[in-house]
Amino acid sequence: MHKTLALLVFAAIATYAIHAFAQVRDVRSVTPIGTSSSNGISFAWFFDNSERTVYVCRTGQADAVDCKAKATLP
Repeated sequence: MHKTLALLVFAAIATYAIHAFAQVRDVRSVTPIGTSSSNGISFAWFFDNSERTVYVCRTGQADAVDCKAKATLP
């Protein structure tokens, strides 16, 4: 009885571990370039080294963040 329970617990943990490691992770490392603000609107520029793309993000008084790619470098 104890061996069967231990085997079931081990199988459940192994299944979870395989599932957790099989997940695709989209992790980007961006470098902040600079920030500015005017009239309650803030801007921030970021550089994504993996795609060599510059992004600009804008936020206003509604706290919504809008980021768009501005340029892709060669």
